[in-house]
Amino acid sequence: MAKNNNNIIINGISGHIGKQVVVKQYSFGTVVTKYPDMSNVIHTQKQIKEKGRFARAVAFAQSIIKNPEQKMEWQQKIPKDKKVYHAAIQWFLENEDLASSQSVVGN
Repeated sequence: MAKNNNNIIINGISGHIGKQVVVKQYSFGTVVTKYPDMSNVIHTQKQIKEKGRFARAVAFAQSIIKNPEQKMEWQQKIPKDKKVYHAAIQWFLENEDLASSQSVVGN
């Protein structure tokens, strides 16, 4: 892992570059690491279940923001600094049983 404090080329950059390296920003400077190899990761049943649950939450949020009327309703209910997309995901994760019983999510 390489640390850098003042490089004009990568200062302020974060993310991956061509799935070769990852550039991260920390309080002490910029860190460049190898892109992680996740091919041998074996997920637990709980992780798989939560991944599916989150996918349903994302689908719900996307359906809200694609419908202008629903999006406006949500926007009026949440603080001005919060995005409708994030609020819908949070609501779904906290109220999944209610959302499913009302057939809000189309699967």
